[in-house]
Amino acid sequence: MLITAISFLLALTLWWEGPAYLIAFTVFLGQLLIGWSNDIYDYQDDLKHNRVNKPLVSGQVTIENLRRATFILLPFAVIANLLGPLGLKGGAVYLLGVGCGIAYNFYFKFRITSPLVYFIALAALPASIFYAVDRNPPLWVLATGSLLGVAFHFANVLKDLSADRDSKIGGLPQRVGKRVSILIIFILLIIVTAILINSPISSDLRSEFI
Repeated sequence: MLITAISFLLALTLWWEGPAYLIAFTVFLGQLLIGWSNDIYDYQDDLKHNRVNKPLVSGQVTIENLRRATFILLPFAVIANLLGPLGLKGGAVYLLGVGCGIAYNFYFKFRITSPLVYFIALAALPASIFYAVDRNPPLWVLATGSLLGVAFHFANVLKDLSADRDSKIGGLPQRVGKRVSILIIFILLIIVTAILINSPISSDLRSEFI
């Protein structure tokens, strides 16, 4: 929901309320694809670690039904993003981010290059909304999105670090451990703060539709 909320607020800032709701909806569809594919792939591991907060583990949803829903959602999400308010260019860029999320679920979570997909995906999100209003995304927006994405990756792994290692998940956070991960998060947040302080936020985020 965090990504959906960010997309709504940015679209509301650069555009206006109507398209912002539609953009948030299409972004949410992409996030569902990432989340559902992750739940399907991690099903056996979630069972092993008794993650009863997951609907598949708790029995609220069967894996067959979730697979079916994911395959139904896939073309709908692609079409909605390409033909919706994001437009072809913005929609394609956002779908690149969705592809990164799915690639993480199936491949990059086991690789030392795991932060790469977060670096790309969290720059693609704001870039897609800028393209939707026919504007090029400022470099500071891309840099901020990328660095916050990587910081989120390290932070998100901390709570499951031991379980991930037990499951042979070997992304960069799992390899460097908790202390180094926290240090990396801290450094990234300092860099982001410095970027924001020295960026023309008010002018770059001004709507041209007012």
